[in-house]
Amino acid sequence: MPKSIIIGTGSYAPPQVLTNSDLEKMIDTSDEWITTRTGIRERRISRGETTSEVATKAARRALQAASISPMEIDMVISATVTPDMCFPSSACFIQSYLGIPKGIPAFDISAACSGFIYALDTADKYIRTGAAKRILVVGVDLFSKIVDWEDRKTCVLFGDGAGAVVLSADSGERGILSTHIHSDGDCWEMLYTPSGTPSNPLYDRTAAPPHIRMNGNETFKFAVRTMLDTCMEALEHNKISPDDIALFIPHQANLRIIKATKERLGIQDEKVYTNVDRYGNTSAGSIPLALDEAVKSGRIVENDLVLFAAFGGGLTWASALIRW
Repeated sequence: MPKSIIIGTGSYAPPQVLTNSDLEKMIDTSDEWITTRTGIRERRISRGETTSEVATKAARRALQAASISPMEIDMVISATVTPDMCFPSSACFIQSYLGIPKGIPAFDISAACSGFIYALDTADKYIRTGAAKRILVVGVDLFSKIVDWEDRKTCVLFGDGAGAVVLSADSGERGILSTHIHSDGDCWEMLYTPSGTPSNPLYDRTAAPPHIRMNGNETFKFAVRTMLDTCMEALEHNKISPDDIALFIPHQANLRIIKATKERLGIQDEKVYTNVDRYGNTSAGSIPLALDEAVKSGRIVENDLVLFAAFGGGLTWASALIRW
């Protein structure tokens, strides 16, 4: 049975930077308050670019890094909760923009901040069964579309961005070793964005567009617990210890969550990759964006064990272990 190996990574964040100082002029907050509680100093905000356009730029860079043509891709999976439209999927737009062959499957996955690992899990299973050989996986979100810019508890947390990987079938020892995905729909009210459609019981025809709603304290506790649990699941499944991990790339939601998870897991600071200070929480774009930066900066070399972990709305949580 073939493994899924990552042969190329790419990322893109819109050029518009929104700093904590900028937010001080918009809402009752301060750079010190935001930095102390979240570790975030700035984030990127899309001005005129759609989700699929941002995703396509990251995907094109991943294809270039893999040194393959769009014509060699036989599936596109996009993880996002901020698509351009309810349908078509963002993946269909990405397929069209890149000139990927007509007739191949292209679809979106909705698992919020866990979306990229969910998409990785799905792509890996297609490759392992022989149903696909080269899959483009994109994680992308533009949370500036759904943030309430008057809610200082949430608007300081999120930014826009995308990351992408090209997966290829390989018979060697390297590649995705395991993925672990979970959900608990009973906890949805901790973190959600109500639909703007009349069929949703939460819809209010007189209200402003739907915005992110979050119970911060409960979400924090849930995030630390589930990220630790799913990391341990990946380690135990592969019969390795935290000391064997070369690099841990957690979902970049909040520096306090990352630190709490890292400490409970027992991984040294130098083995944890963070860029939350520069991008904020880019949801499904978070892990692949960080992965691309880590690869480009030489933080990952061949045969390194790389661990991903995330949590998100659903509520969802997930992990993946890769031998690079």
